[in-house]
Amino acid sequence: MRSACAIFVPMSEFIVSARKYRPATFQSVVGQKHITSTLKNAIERGQLAHAYLFCGPRGVGKTTCARIFAKAINCLDPQGAEACNECESCRSFGEGRSLNIHELDAASNNSVEDIRTLIEQVRIIPQVGRYSVFIIDEVHMLSAAAFNAFLKTLEEPPQHAIFILATTEKHKIIPTILSRCQIYDFNRIRVEDAVEYLRYIANQEGVTADEESLNLIAQKADGGMRDALSMFDKAVSFCGTTLDYRSVAQTLNVLDYDTYFRMTELLTAGNYTEALVAFDEVLSKGFSGQTFMAGLNRHLRDLLMARQPDTLKLIEMTGTLMERYRTQAATCEAEFLFGAISILTELDGKIRQASNGRLLVELGLMKIARLGQKKKIADEEPYELPALELRVAPAQPVAAPALPAAQPVPTVPKASSIPVEPPKPVEPPTLKAPEEPKAQAATAHTPYRGSSIGISLSAMLADEPQAQTKVEANDPKPIIDPESEAKLRKAQPQLLALVKADRPRFYPAFERMEIRGHTLVISVPSRELHDEILRNQTGLLTKMARTAGVEGMVELEVTINEEIRAEKPIKLEDRLKYLTEKNPRIGTLRTALDMDFE
Repeated sequence: MRSACAIFVPMSEFIVSARKYRPATFQSVVGQKHITSTLKNAIERGQLAHAYLFCGPRGVGKTTCARIFAKAINCLDPQGAEACNECESCRSFGEGRSLNIHELDAASNNSVEDIRTLIEQVRIIPQVGRYSVFIIDEVHMLSAAAFNAFLKTLEEPPQHAIFILATTEKHKIIPTILSRCQIYDFNRIRVEDAVEYLRYIANQEGVTADEESLNLIAQKADGGMRDALSMFDKAVSFCGTTLDYRSVAQTLNVLDYDTYFRMTELLTAGNYTEALVAFDEVLSKGFSGQTFMAGLNRHLRDLLMARQPDTLKLIEMTGTLMERYRTQAATCEAEFLFGAISILTELDGKIRQASNGRLLVELGLMKIARLGQKKKIADEEPYELPALELRVAPAQPVAAPALPAAQPVPTVPKASSIPVEPPKPVEPPTLKAPEEPKAQAATAHTPYRGSSIGISLSAMLADEPQAQTKVEANDPKPIIDPESEAKLRKAQPQLLALVKADRPRFYPAFERMEIRGHTLVISVPSRELHDEILRNQTGLLTKMARTAGVEGMVELEVTINEEIRAEKPIKLEDRLKYLTEKNPRIGTLRTALDMDFE
């Protein structure tokens, strides 16, 4: 009978980077200089409090700073505010056998009995060093009874006892505990600091990493250094000693920067078909529409910040990636970026309730591409209509010699030789060909008049092709019809009928409107109605301008006046009177049925 024996080769002990490169001195703590400087000054001056509260996001160094602080105050040969790491107290701390430092996890030891055990340990005098330091992690998990049992000891501990409480949710700690502690608020680790520390670790481990990979890891960590180091280990396990940002993005299940840069190029060019194809590729990789939309919104926001030197520091990017953002930001207009961010932000609140999230995102991409298409059309040279060229050229040059010298040239044959549609009967002045065209593209600006918020725009006056002629680029002044006020007042009943038929909800506001020159001034009782009118203003003002026959700019000024709401009747008898005045048949019906109100 044969017996098989197996030989087991012991694997080399692997320590994750979050533990291996855990800071051992105040100098090596990342991104918390305001905390470390204060603690170092307190140690040097001997001004130590009996209780500290370290609060902040996860993985930013709360427990690490507590351990460094505990080791420094017990060091037998301190180097200023730093521990020497050579004495017996420092060696015992590094080897995990120190009896001066006690750590308690309040998440699993949150009862009154656990606190009573802790109180018994507080009475024991330290054998080596001066202080017994008690580090209580996740202190917000203690029960209310445990907090109350801990209050007296926390307020008046023995001289050798120091408490350091750490928590990620300060708002859950009762005020009586907060009032007994010195509170230190830890910040999120900035992307720049995280990238610098990751680069240092990569050099120590012999790993080659490009700038985009480190930025991707730091942004995905969202301010937590421990999370960043865990992602770094995962990326190294997948990519080996060379980190490529596409492979890192695949490992971390995030979209790479190229996806957003390419999508922005397509949208600014107005190419919505290829943008939809690119979005389909994103979905095929397993990413949700909401994830893509949030990433694109952040990308556009960073582009907006990259347009100005003052806001460049608000972008959490470094190195070559920052240059890519500055280059693309120079090709994007601020108006396009504002509009795109507004569209994506509005869709972000709707996609959670949408039954078809993909269609919602595709609709948003098409709207953004429309903004880019308008910009592209505006940048191109306007097309010269053939009819305009024929007006300048001499009409029928061959027929001129046949006419007598003294005979004037007939005007009828000359006008008939021009292939132009006849003008409308109601507008005789449009027969003059050399006149400057009156059609204007819809534009918007926001004038502030007192407490009012207004939007003005040039209405599209005609749909005929000949009306859409070239506008002089060097004439920024809008066209204003000098008879606009008279035309608007004359057509006011037709305008109200138009509003009532098209937008009944706006009718009460326009019913009491004032006409000041070419401006319609209305008041609304609420911010909601104000915003709704502004969202639907373009089409409404266009129709109103056409109805009144205004051949220039029409402005709309909307003011929020909450007193309008108070004009409506509140008492029951006032309501009945109000309804009767609106419709006298209600009073007749009430009398016929002998009805009374209650």
